Amino acid sequence: MADTMDVDLDDGPRGAKRKADELDDSNAPRRIRALDQDVVNKIAAGEIIVAPVHALKELIENAVDAGSTALEVLVKDGGLKLLQITDNGCGIDKQDLPILCERFTTSKLQTFEDLQSIATYGFRGEALASISHIAHLAVTTKTQESNCAWRAYYGSGKLVPAKPGQSPDPKPVAGRQGTQITVEDLFYNIPTRRRAFRSAADEYNKIIDMVGRYAVHCSHVAFSCKKHGESSTSIAIPANASSVDRIRQIHGGSVANELIEFSTSDDRWAFKATGLATNANYSIKKTTLLLFINHRCVESSNIRKAIEQTYAAFLPKSGHPFVYLSLEIDPQRVDVNVHPTKREVNFLNEDEIIQAICEHLRSKLAAVDTSRTFLTQTLLLGGSWSSPAAKQATAATPSKTGGSDSRRTPSRPYENNLVRTDTNLRKITIEYETVDREATPCRLISVYELRAAVRDDMHHELTEVFASHTFVGVVDERRRLAAMQGGVKLFLVDYGRVCFEYFYQVGLTDFANFGIIRFNPPLDIRELLNMAAEHEKKSGSSLSGTEGEDDFDATEVARLVAEQLVERREMLLEYFSLEISPTGELLSIPLLVKGYTPAIVKLPRFLLRLGPHVKWSDEKACFETFLKELASFYVPEQLPVMPGLEESSGSGTVGGEKDEAGLDAEIIARRTHVRWALEHVLFPAFKSSLVATKSLMEGGVVEVANLKGLYRVFERC
Repeated sequence: MADTMDVDLDDGPRGAKRKADELDDSNAPRRIRALDQDVVNKIAAGEIIVAPVHALKELIENAVDAGSTALEVLVKDGGLKLLQITDNGCGIDKQDLPILCERFTTSKLQTFEDLQSIATYGFRGEALASISHIAHLAVTTKTQESNCAWRAYYGSGKLVPAKPGQSPDPKPVAGRQGTQITVEDLFYNIPTRRRAFRSAADEYNKIIDMVGRYAVHCSHVAFSCKKHGESSTSIAIPANASSVDRIRQIHGGSVANELIEFSTSDDRWAFKATGLATNANYSIKKTTLLLFINHRCVESSNIRKAIEQTYAAFLPKSGHPFVYLSLEIDPQRVDVNVHPTKREVNFLNEDEIIQAICEHLRSKLAAVDTSRTFLTQTLLLGGSWSSPAAKQATAATPSKTGGSDSRRTPSRPYENNLVRTDTNLRKITIEYETVDREATPCRLISVYELRAAVRDDMHHELTEVFASHTFVGVVDERRRLAAMQGGVKLFLVDYGRVCFEYFYQVGLTDFANFGIIRFNPPLDIRELLNMAAEHEKKSGSSLSGTEGEDDFDATEVARLVAEQLVERREMLLEYFSLEISPTGELLSIPLLVKGYTPAIVKLPRFLLRLGPHVKWSDEKACFETFLKELASFYVPEQLPVMPGLEESSGSGTVGGEKDEAGLDAEIIARRTHVRWALEHVLFPAFKSSLVATKSLMEGGVVEVANLKGLYRVFERC
């Protein structure tokens, strides 16, 4: 009975319930019959084209094989409704169109032995045939010798008419040299598989990932990919872009800025490996591996695991690298025909080749970046603690760019260091603008030199502490102190100074690629500068940072700075996203970190300091001083004590009695935002990307407790 029930009967659909008397009790074997050819083709197509991204991969490989230098991809509904790829390759001869979509038709192979030396992408002649069995396929192609382009439609591997009643023969049409392949209604005749794709967005992301992989590897080919009906492209790579620039545009500047190049080969194993990999100062939660073997995008769990083990000695726990690896092996030692989608390959001496690549990569990492090396000296030797409040000016401007005199003790905190307290002042509406644009590669030598200076000033052990720390909490908002744990040690951190260093480094890393904070309505820059200049004069500050120059005409200073900023508005917009209209309206300022908003009441003083404290005449000095002023503006302000909580002193309480309720709400809101940003935005950012410099040793971070030392104290007790 069991044997009989395991066999599908001819009558009735599969899985249908049958009565007991319909079952054949005989043990006669069922006859073996050949499957219908249409069923065979659909089974084969289902193995080769599993998802839209697999169809696209086959089409990209065919286009590159045809000598294309530009590929355009158009997608609708994740490729299920429309998948179109246009190239400028050699095209397809009209005489070959009738058999183009038949199975096992190819120009790459003639005998089985040719597989041993195959050096092209597609070779089995199954891609177009498989697509034609599960989608509506149209091909428009033109060769250099042809006077016109030819368009043909295919179904189930054969030529079909465009409309019922018409001839299936290819039709002459206007077109440029190359081939355009249009795939519509993918899996229309396999509804079960079609319904399995729940999200068109997920399928489109897979397509973007595949296009991006080949865009990085095919350095001589231009790539573009966009959704149907949209004017903007998701990927747009010019043909002359370098590999680093391609990675920058696709994977971002944070990856491209930390890349190291490697290359190794060995005649014994007949291989050559080249690529780009991130150094020890970059890590992500999941390894990104772009692997190409003999120029074919493949996957290899063995290579992935070996690379992850290599980086384990350099990256913090749970950190993973970005690696682009192009591996060329003698074709006679590679079996490319082991997977229906050609996603995997087998090659001889796999273990030896992987070991050689990882050893070379390990040596490159050790030579280029030693930030993960542990020294035997005690951390932060000789560091003495001094009040951050006393070093406020130094923390804001580490270089000798001047600032307010820190020896002055005003009767109340400066207004530009507090949140807005006057409810009658005009409120500013801030809008975060999402910009859909390509990252602008930075090729300025001055910026590269400034980045190198930061790296040269790195304190390796302190960088490691920040990379593996655990945030404990804010200790004192007025003095800007926070606590963090590193290993068995507890540290007190002047987060004002650390934030300054971090924002300065963000300015260098994202140079010319900042986000935008837009003001609605725009702000009058002259009004802001007048406000800041009057306040500086009343407080007795010196704009130039030298003594004896606190007696100045505030109106004249504001006018000169305004003219200076308006004159340089094009440069400020291009490099720093600081947009000023020709009439002197401030439209936007740069956004450095998502999730944290700087204190807008510091904006007037920030704009005023751009006049005397930015060295506009020298490119490198200009970028350095501007970014340091921008970092000072972004540093969290020193928040005042709540009214009623401050000890009675000469400074009194902040605000009058009538305004205490409003002041409480303002300060509470700002305190909540700063506390949340420190815990969830800034300290996590320190963990992933801060290069701790040696200047932070001087009171910026102090060790206050050591578990081993505490044990010794308890032992004495």
